[in-house]
Amino acid sequence: MSDIFGSSDLLLASKSPRRQAILRQIGVNFTVIDVNVTELHRDGEKPIDFAVRLSQDKATAGCSVTQSCLPVLGSDTIVVCDGRIMGKPRGLDDAKAMLMLLSGRAHHVVTAVSVMQGSKLKTRWNSTEVTFRRLSLPEIERYWQTGEPQDKAGAYGIQGLGAVFVERIVGSYSSVVGLPVHETVELLKEFSIPWWAYPDEQVIE
Repeated sequence: MSDIFGSSDLLLASKSPRRQAILRQIGVNFTVIDVNVTELHRDGEKPIDFAVRLSQDKATAGCSVTQSCLPVLGSDTIVVCDGRIMGKPRGLDDAKAMLMLLSGRAHHVVTAVSVMQGSKLKTRWNSTEVTFRRLSLPEIERYWQTGEPQDKAGAYGIQGLGAVFVERIVGSYSSVVGLPVHETVELLKEFSIPWWAYPDEQVIE
């Protein structure tokens, strides 16, 4: 296949270093592309529908921008607590409000993954429950000063310093990081995109 993206098997419509690391972890040969999608929640839109729509918009935008024959993967992660969708904090006060709401209780992290190639578009999603221990205002302020929460949905990163806030999770750790491995691999199979064991993997009965 002749393509400006060389030997890549997949285009990733995301600059997230966490999603890139997960794809490398499972042996996917990909190229990062830049897409511009407005992440605006619609009135009455359910959290899962919101995440799914954004993941599909990113995959669709990637196909439109590159006009490549390669499949494009788009993904979106949101944090939900009391029905409230938490995006990236606008500043310290916003981060404080988010983390104090999450303190000492459970919330859900929803990640949707979409792959598009030609007219074919498929989506999978995962919802994982995360429980925080009780947080103090001084440690939230110190956490903000590290810079880590400033570009994270819900104002924390489970794969980084924010891991100390987590008491337990029920579900997929990789989904909370930003790309659920199980759902992603299912999509890779559906589009015949190579990963470290594909196409030679065998199911053990």
